[in-house]
Amino acid sequence: MLAIKYCQSCHLLPDPSLLDTKSWEKGVLPNMGPRLGIFYYDFETYPSYRSDKDIGPNFYPSQPVLNYFEWQNIIDYYTAISPDSLPKQDRKLSIQNGLSLFAVQTPHISYEIPTSSFAKINSGDSIHPLIIGDVIKRNIYFFNSQLEIKDSVYSSGPVVDIDFTKNKILACNIGVLNPNNGMYGKAQFINKNKEGKTIEDTVALFDKLKRPVQITTADLNNDGKNDYLICEFGNLIGELSWMENMGNNKFTKHVLRAYPGAIKAYIIDYNNDGALDIWVLFAQGEEGIFLFTNKGNGDFETKEVLRFPSVYGSSYFELADFNKDGYPDIVYTCGDNADYSVVFKPYHGVYIFLNDKTNQFSQKYFFPINGCYKAMARDYDGDGDLDIAAISFFADYEHQPEEGFVYLKNEGNFNFSPYSVPEAQSGRWLTMDVGDLDKDGKIDIVLGNFSLGSSTLKSNGEPSQTPPFIILKNTGK
Repeated sequence: MLAIKYCQSCHLLPDPSLLDTKSWEKGVLPNMGPRLGIFYYDFETYPSYRSDKDIGPNFYPSQPVLNYFEWQNIIDYYTAISPDSLPKQDRKLSIQNGLSLFAVQTPHISYEIPTSSFAKINSGDSIHPLIIGDVIKRNIYFFNSQLEIKDSVYSSGPVVDIDFTKNKILACNIGVLNPNNGMYGKAQFINKNKEGKTIEDTVALFDKLKRPVQITTADLNNDGKNDYLICEFGNLIGELSWMENMGNNKFTKHVLRAYPGAIKAYIIDYNNDGALDIWVLFAQGEEGIFLFTNKGNGDFETKEVLRFPSVYGSSYFELADFNKDGYPDIVYTCGDNADYSVVFKPYHGVYIFLNDKTNQFSQKYFFPINGCYKAMARDYDGDGDLDIAAISFFADYEHQPEEGFVYLKNEGNFNFSPYSVPEAQSGRWLTMDVGDLDKDGKIDIVLGNFSLGSSTLKSNGEPSQTPPFIILKNTGK
């Protein structure tokens, strides 16, 4: 009853069975205590951001909202009922190592620590169809279809997303990649100078953003001007907002949801009323997929269509019609495993949720992948149904390195055969994109390698040279 009252006050009530006892006792609960005003307990100082001026003085309660006896009862509840260790993933089909549909291509460059934070196949650009962003080098590289660098631009911070609108490139600069509460993020245009060289605009479109991860251009109020939807993932603080274009480079900010964790958004007029609606995945605290229905005049109605436990580590979602009924279904991944419970979790992987035509969703399919980070549903083999390409950033590299990249071939009736490629075990894939790279009418895949801090990709104790990305070239019919 205490857990229902206090733990459920901010997010879905987590069942003790979702984590092992040590993760509850040493990881999650000590980080939850300060949210309830408990900063010291049982001779232990709980981690908090009380000295962080960026979160403001009112983020934490000034006084404990429950007494120490009640807090101990919550600790006892989670530690007594939770398992000593989590069960292993129940994967009915093993991942086959070998995939004839794709031929692996590597660029001519490789180095010790690739830190690719963004990868994009821009099929509309025949000169620079591939774009890669690197965190350490702070460069955005523009490649041709032969994987040769043809242009680059230095960025003032790590670029994690790019929006293309009317031949304009709008880069989302997260500011500082690691979790923080600062407002260092920016939205900046990438332009061409008189010599045709790509340069970063010296004046940001928006600045002082809280770890933005996606910025999307759209006319959200039907006034003919470009507005911008901003996902500020943040850390303890963050928000989903849209910037209304008032003309003359003036914008008015409208907050749609004042919570951190907005990680992926789609702007689609799902109800065909002429006004653009917004689907968003939140991946912090109250993890879930939210639908913001545009009611006109800049007003949005909010509905949470899917809700996930706060320990899931939601990482990505897409809208895709799997059963061909004309209504968007959802492919969803969870696998962020870098917080307070760094253990392999049986519920990490790829999910499909079917739409009952009224935006009520029910789970139809699940394929377990430790640390799954992204899944993109396309008809890769051209047989008329949706297959799925997925990556993991927190795979079980020691025992199941093939989890790093998994291709789920659609065999019909929601049966998928899992495959991987041996070359995908040479990197740690943080980002992925799909598209027709070489204009042969087939969907290719790019995997972006982020191996900073990884001890899984060393050979004989020495660092190895690895490519910043690999291409899976579609060789199908």
